[in-house]
Amino acid sequence: MSASPPPTGGFVRRVGLFQATTINMSQMCGIGPFVTIPLMVAAFGGPQAVIGFVAGALLALCDGLVWAEMGAAMPGSGGSYVYLRQAFQYRTGRLMPFLFVWTAMLFIPLIMSTGVVGFVQYLGYLAPDLGQTSGDLIGLGVIALVILLLWRGIEHIARLTAVLWAIMITSVLLVIVAAATDFSAHLAFTYPAHAFDLTSDHFWLGFAGGLTIGIYDYLGYNTTAYMGAEIKNPGRVLPRSIVFSILGIMAIYLLLQIGTLGVIDWHRMTDAKDIASTSVASAVLEETWGKGAADTVTVLILITAFASVFTGLLGGSRVPYDAARERVFFRPYAKLHPRHRFPMLGLATMGVITAVGFLIGRHTDLATLIQLLTTVMVIVQALAQIVALTVLRKRQPTLRRPYRMWLYPVPSIIAFVGWCVIYGYADKNSPGRHPIEWSLAWLALGCVAFVLWARFEKVWPFGEKEIAEEFLTPTEPDASPASA
Repeated sequence: MSASPPPTGGFVRRVGLFQATTINMSQMCGIGPFVTIPLMVAAFGGPQAVIGFVAGALLALCDGLVWAEMGAAMPGSGGSYVYLRQAFQYRTGRLMPFLFVWTAMLFIPLIMSTGVVGFVQYLGYLAPDLGQTSGDLIGLGVIALVILLLWRGIEHIARLTAVLWAIMITSVLLVIVAAATDFSAHLAFTYPAHAFDLTSDHFWLGFAGGLTIGIYDYLGYNTTAYMGAEIKNPGRVLPRSIVFSILGIMAIYLLLQIGTLGVIDWHRMTDAKDIASTSVASAVLEETWGKGAADTVTVLILITAFASVFTGLLGGSRVPYDAARERVFFRPYAKLHPRHRFPMLGLATMGVITAVGFLIGRHTDLATLIQLLTTVMVIVQALAQIVALTVLRKRQPTLRRPYRMWLYPVPSIIAFVGWCVIYGYADKNSPGRHPIEWSLAWLALGCVAFVLWARFEKVWPFGEKEIAEEFLTPTEPDASPASA
């Protein structure tokens, strides 16, 4: 029996554990690993690049546990917006949730735009004569198709996502199996001199760059947290969907990275004129099973890239909904589709920004675009949310927490340090691009926008702080921790 919309006109909880995990995994393992393996190798300067994926997995898991506790305790639409609103309302009113939505409306579509850039990049393997203009038009067409498919009810989207997830798993496994049939341990495990020299600045610069690329590849483990209001039994499903998706993708990435390095000489991946630098998975298939198999798997990779953009915009479009409904963002973003109950304006806006980011990405290098979008999200989302976890444990001790972070506060400290490393090395890994300065400029502009908005809405600092602890149930005993 299908659920009917609630009387309040809000979201409907229809997404279960399997669908939630597939949504996360589809978003995580899109085109990312297929286009970033050469970038990772270039950052480290050899096959020791596998360190980047391991470090990225550790950061994703530690940060994922932050999302797991917060999402299980406060399963509302918008993810970080909800958590920052609850934690920082006592001192700075609506400033932090406003800044989060401000930055999320930029960095979420930018992440999706890299997926479309990768889509066109791999399409170039099937169509070597594809020109710049043709590639631009195809990418814009892909974005338009994603928006069209998302313009429907969540129950139909969940089923479609499961199909796309199956295609994603198939494409990745085929590359892994193909690599295993012609694997050379000499290629995969022969390292250049001083590859592991921990006293070298070159190693740590490469590590920071590799960590940035690694966490970019894992981004998406939090997609279902943005959809908390649409998840069945969120106290149980949200933590499990996050942890299961990270562990599953970690295993896939390691097999994919090592297998690829065991077939393609890493020097080819750093040669801009070699197909291995842009379509490394296709090169693996061509080297092992021939051109026909490479063409077939490239088609599956294109579908995988499409699935990543699809699920990313699905979750991201929910971000401004709660903020607008509670007068922390433009009010039209609070309107849901009258029949299918999805945020129309949020989806349309992020679609447009994705298109703009795609066009920008087509005329710059992918590594720089990844650095830019990562630095934009670090301060207001990643670091602020880790602080919010500690604040809420002190401010709202009776908050019902179906899941509590394992080994608290160790994972949150590791995550905090990891994000600081990524941010601190951003300028050094993108010389001349100044991603730190751009991120601070965007944050400052957001503060100015908040002041203007707060004055219009007559809220703090131009009015009283409004403390709303809607997830707090002081009359109930704190729930015992559940294992994820």
